[in-house]
Amino acid sequence: MMENVRKKMNNSFENLLKDFGGLRTGRASVTILDHVMVEAYGNKVPIQQVGTISASEAKLLTVQIWDTSLIKATEQAIRTSQLGLNPVVDGQLIRITIPNLSEERRKEICKMAGKYAEQTKIAVRNIRRECMDEVKRQEKSKEITEDQQKKLLDEIQKITDEFVKRIDTSLSLKEKEVMKI
Repeated sequence: MMENVRKKMNNSFENLLKDFGGLRTGRASVTILDHVMVEAYGNKVPIQQVGTISASEAKLLTVQIWDTSLIKATEQAIRTSQLGLNPVVDGQLIRITIPNLSEERRKEICKMAGKYAEQTKIAVRNIRRECMDEVKRQEKSKEITEDQQKKLLDEIQKITDEFVKRIDTSLSLKEKEVMKI
């Protein structure tokens, strides 16, 4: 059971790291565009499904669009994302220059990182609650003893505390990265 708790919490933590990767820090990174969805063939699809994204320079991202009919939709999706990017179309290639971040934008990004971290903590606490409820149910139905219940509840809390600490540490590192000029 503890392995399952750890696995679920780790999945939430990995999602947080992926979200952090999508936050812009003034350097070109292909993960910046991870959350951009493009209107293609009547559906919204991730930008990775319409073209190849690469970071050819420290301040330049390029998106090579496979289907020319999707160039305008891809450009629009990037422009309307909350990333503050200004794409330039060059044939089937979309060039995105990563501008330097203003102090105000850095603070906004830190707030977004804080929101992501808080959502992850909530997810971890929900996992803890579900698992604790399951342990209490097992004790009530006499599947485990009262001593086993106490031991399992303590262990679940320790795992939760460990993940909350990892989340806080990751948030602190991301904030330092974003605020560094």
